[in-house]
Amino acid sequence: MTHSMRANTRTPHLGGDHDWRDTATRYALLPLRIFLGVTFIYAGLDKLTDSAFMSETGAGSIGDTMRSVRDSAAIPQLVDLALENPVGFGYAIALGELLVGIGALLGILTRLAALGGALISLSLWLTVSWAADPYYYGNDLPYLMAWLPLVLAGATVLSMDEAVRARRRRRTGGYR
Repeated sequence: MTHSMRANTRTPHLGGDHDWRDTATRYALLPLRIFLGVTFIYAGLDKLTDSAFMSETGAGSIGDTMRSVRDSAAIPQLVDLALENPVGFGYAIALGELLVGIGALLGILTRLAALGGALISLSLWLTVSWAADPYYYGNDLPYLMAWLPLVLAGATVLSMDEAVRARRRRRTGGYR
């Protein structure tokens, strides 16, 4: 097919030379980043503001939750570790979710934030949601999978990471 026979896929309002597919590819992970960032910020704040959750015992407490999943966890030793200080573990998870969410949403150290999100999701999958049957009823495994593209690609648009890279390029004359 000759060049003149191909459909025009150029969109002048998106930057002249940029093909719309290139633009869509650049922005492809942005909805995922926003979703995961907002979700993890919400999850962290929800835990931090829930006095029932941040208790060693009682309905909805982190302590009772961990005790209830101990025997069905893939790695019960992780649950035992959490049970040494359930409230401390609850705060660690909540603050981790908050930091991961902020990092993902704003694109700050995005790959590191995504790795943190993946590790939180992995630990929750191996403990809290391991017994979900069928496995796709548990939500931690899909979250783990959702973090992996951001671990691999980072944040290339609308992020602090990209702003830092652009500043470096300007200072070094276009080189890295």
